[in-house]
Amino acid sequence: MNKLITIGTAMLILLQSINIHFKDLVELDQLVEHYKFHSEEYGDNFMVFMSKHYGELKASHSQKHQEEQKDHEKLPFQHQSQSLQQLVFIMDSNPFLGSRSEIPLTRKGNFHYQMSDSQVWGDGLFQPPKQA
Repeated sequence: MNKLITIGTAMLILLQSINIHFKDLVELDQLVEHYKFHSEEYGDNFMVFMSKHYGELKASHSQKHQEEQKDHEKLPFQHQSQSLQQLVFIMDSNPFLGSRSEIPLTRKGNFHYQMSDSQVWGDGLFQPPKQA
């Protein structure tokens, strides 16, 4: 059950990240029906059909065939979205708030090990760290 939920969530995130909504998947049958209409009526292949409804021929097709406007509104992937991401870097020669940061030097630590007289630390499982 957990795997099914995980796969479902991953698919949801994938589809939303490429801007495909659940409504678009439900409306795919409208796309197939409208494509069949175009192939029978106008003799369009799939690429011409896609260009007329989603590509460069969309404006001229919508203008010439106003009677199909209701069918065009039912097609999937008609939603428009816009995303804007701005990334700004500010390069300044003055130090930020006048602070200076120094990179600390790595120093070899003071490590001293003295063998215990206890039997717990013998040749058994518990062995203390040793300096190489």
